[in-house]
Amino acid sequence: MSGEKEGRGLPPEEAKSGRDLVREGSLVLRDHVYSVTEITQVIKAALETAVPQVWVVGEISNCRRHPSGHIYFTLKDAGAALSAAVWKSNAARLKFELRDGQQVVCRGRIDVYPPRGSYQLNVDQVEPKGKGALQLAFEQLKEKLRAEGLFDPARKKKIPLLPKTIGVVTSPTGAALIDILRTIDRRFAKVRIVIYPARVQGAGAAAEIVEGLEFLGGRPGIDVIIVGRGGGSIEDLWAFNEEPVARAIAASPVPVISAVGHEVDFTISDFVADIRASTPTAAAEMVVEKEETFAERIDNLRRRAGQAARFGLQTRRGGVDELARHGVFEGFQRRLWMLGQRVDELEGRAFDVVNAERRRIADGKARAVLAAGRMAAVLGRRLGQASGRAALVEERIGGAFRALLAKRMSEWERLSASLQALSPLDVLKKGYAVVWKEGTPRIPVTRAESLRPGDAVAVSFHRGEFIADVRTVDPVRPVTVPDERERSS
Repeated sequence: MSGEKEGRGLPPEEAKSGRDLVREGSLVLRDHVYSVTEITQVIKAALETAVPQVWVVGEISNCRRHPSGHIYFTLKDAGAALSAAVWKSNAARLKFELRDGQQVVCRGRIDVYPPRGSYQLNVDQVEPKGKGALQLAFEQLKEKLRAEGLFDPARKKKIPLLPKTIGVVTSPTGAALIDILRTIDRRFAKVRIVIYPARVQGAGAAAEIVEGLEFLGGRPGIDVIIVGRGGGSIEDLWAFNEEPVARAIAASPVPVISAVGHEVDFTISDFVADIRASTPTAAAEMVVEKEETFAERIDNLRRRAGQAARFGLQTRRGGVDELARHGVFEGFQRRLWMLGQRVDELEGRAFDVVNAERRRIADGKARAVLAAGRMAAVLGRRLGQASGRAALVEERIGGAFRALLAKRMSEWERLSASLQALSPLDVLKKGYAVVWKEGTPRIPVTRAESLRPGDAVAVSFHRGEFIADVRTVDPVRPVTVPDERERSS
């Protein structure tokens, strides 16, 4: 009743805030008029105060991931449903993918969303009911990669019998590397080993393992890659359950051996790799056999090859003996003699045929020699007549050519003399000169009016030239040519 008296008759603006009322334990507000926003704030404060943090178990339905990275879903059971949201920062930390129908346990706070007047659970942690988050994530990724065919035996590559260079991706300080090196050295020390150091657990381990696989896979000469580490918990081995590591193993052009943990440990890398080794030591034993084993194998193969050859010869010898005793070969020698006699007869007949052909060929040669003699006489007479006619024609052609050549030589000498008389060089030899106006290019001066006082001119003689500056120009002054006596004086 005290609460009713305190609130009766007061205007809304003088009422206490929703959080103050909740703090004092008074929610009897029927005598006041509140706006929708104000009453929503009262309800929000009441829920946040009454339920600060809570664990809720239920089944996921209507699960959807927004492009912003937030995840929205509904938690439900047989009697009710509760909206829930996982903000982007918390969603990035989830170890498994939320799906409809999963039974989960969610931890979060109840919050009111004022624009819709609804409440929801803001989730900061999700665990699968009855199963660990890592185990569920392992099974989800395993099923996804299996559906893509990454576990298919047909795509797995064979390990070489005796690799020359082995790549190893593991921690440089771990016991796994020591076991691998010792085992390989003990079994076959001539193998070359390339180590790519990488973290094998913790944040960033998966990225370093992927870098190591890509580096060794692209390095020429690497025959096989061992990737792995020693044993540990599922959290310690989790880097080998990451999807990027699995895809890097599947994409490697070089065969990959996964050697993670102990005999009972299985990771996604084991299923994707070309072969799985129970331990790093087992991987080293698998990739390199003992040197003595190779020698023994070669000796065994050599002995088996010799035995097979001897057995084959004995078998064929027995078959020949059996055929020789067969009735089909009775009288075989006698038939061979008869065939020999037949060959001799055919040879004699062939000899007679050859002699006859030789005689015919000799007759043909004699007739050919006689015909050749007759033809040579006829051809000799004809060639003599043709030779006389050819000499006469040759003499006529020669006379005509000599007459034409003499005519052409006379014309050439006449034209050469005329050209020489017109040559400016011949004129220069007589004491004349050519005047050029300086510039690029030089321009010959043919008229005095084309020059101006101060112009630079070049005067060229038959040999040499000089440069002069024009002082005066008289375009009408006549040219006087000295006579022979003046030039000689």
